[in-house]
This record gives sequence, structure tokens and C-alpha cells, in this order.
Amino acid sequence: MLTYPEIDPIAVTLGPIKVHWYGLMYLIGFAFVWLVGKKRALMASSPVTPLQVEDLVYYGALGVVLGGRIGYVLFYNFSQFLADPLMLFKIWQGGMSFHGGMLGVFIAMWWFSKNVQCQLFELTDFIAPLSPIGLLAGRIGNFINSELWGRTTDVPWGMVFPNGGPLPRHPSQLYEAFLEGAMLYLILWWYTRKLRPMMAATGMAIGMYGVFRFTVEFFRMPDAHLGFIALDWLTMGQILSTPMIIIGAGLIYFAYSNKHS
Repeated sequence: MLTYPEIDPIAVTLGPIKVHWYGLMYLIGFAFVWLVGKKRALMASSPVTPLQVEDLVYYGALGVVLGGRIGYVLFYNFSQFLADPLMLFKIWQGGMSFHGGMLGVFIAMWWFSKNVQCQLFELTDFIAPLSPIGLLAGRIGNFINSELWGRTTDVPWGMVFPNGGPLPRHPSQLYEAFLEGAMLYLILWWYTRKLRPMMAATGMAIGMYGVFRFTVEFFRMPDAHLGFIALDWLTMGQILSTPMIIIGAGLIYFAYSNKHS
């Protein structure tokens, strides 16, 4: 069993202001998209200029934060929302959903595409290989916060989390950081080295994330207030990831079908 490295969730304290590691992870993700996005914007196939990348990141950040919070409330805590609608704004209590954040980004990119006069999938193909580093940073933030830990296990790398009971658990946050972050990043950068038909990179990003998330859910504890949705193993994360796998495969199929039509 490995020892959980207890890290203070508060990275910096400046008087009454407390800067949390989780918030810093979001900033790291957005900063990476901005820095690497400006370099990618120099490519001839880029739908945006380097100057427009700043606005792109701004729109994307709004989509992630607003979509992530609304998605969490609707997908994971809808009954509480009906009882207390104001809980939607109580972001200090935690609660963000990747699937909601992804939908928020798509809406933000749709709006931004109208401003820069390009097609939606040109933008989503552009940001597809940039987003996994943000996912990696976010999962590291979950690990530092000792949240979203895995199911109990006897594997040698199991950890006892401070608020996860006395038994060792899978460090599922690190599994997600590796698969949804590092592996997805490498796959998408390899895949986009060559010019692909429009929608293909977007489809690859959505589909592979769905596969990785569906897999990790077998090791991650389902939300306590939801438990298993069906069959004593199906989780809400798997239900939300299944359409991603189907949609991702569909986008790749249509991308290459249109290329040769």
C-alpha cells in the first residue's frame, strides 16, 4: 500500500485570500491552451489567428465553468436543485461535471465561431489536442483535494484517503489523469500531426475520452447519493460517457465519408 501524500489543498494564503490548488489547476489548463494555441494558430490550417486565441480561451473558460457547474447540478444533484435552486450558485461547496463542461465548451465555440466566421468543427478540431492537459491538471487537483477517490482494493498501489475511510482505495484520480490527460494528449497530438478531414479530430477526442472515462468508472467510487444506476455496476459517469463513444465514432465516420464523397 502506498502512503497518500497529504498536501494542503490551499496552495497560498495572502491575508484573507486563500488560493486553492484546485483553482490553480484550472489556471494551468487554461494557460496551456493559450500558450500552445497561439503556436498552433500559426499553422496554415488554423481557423483563428494568434490574437484571436485569447478570446477563444476566454469563451472556452466560460463554457467550462458554467457548463461544468450546471451539468453537475442537472446530472448529479437535480433533486437537491429542485429543493434548493440557489445551490446552483454555491460553487464554494464544490461540484463540477466534465460532461457538462464539454457541452458548455461546444456552446461557447458555436458562439465564438460566428464571431470569427468559421465553422464550429474547425474550432473544435483546433482545440481538441489542447484540452487533455487541462483534464490532467484538473484530476491532479481532485487528488490533492482527496476527492473522487476509487473503490476499495488490495492492489499494492492502493491508498488510504483522509476522508475515504480506513481501507485502501484505488487512486482513480491518477488513473484519470493518466488516461484522460496524458494518454489522450499523446493520441490526439499524434493523430493531428497530419491534416485530417474536418470533424475527425473532434470525434477522436470525444470518443477516446468516453472510452477512457467508461473504463476508469469501474475503479472509481460512484457518487454516494447516486450509487450504481443499474445492474450493480453501471454508474452515471458510464451512462454519460456512452453517448460520447457513439457520437465520437459517428463524427469520425462522417468526416471520412464526406472526404471521399
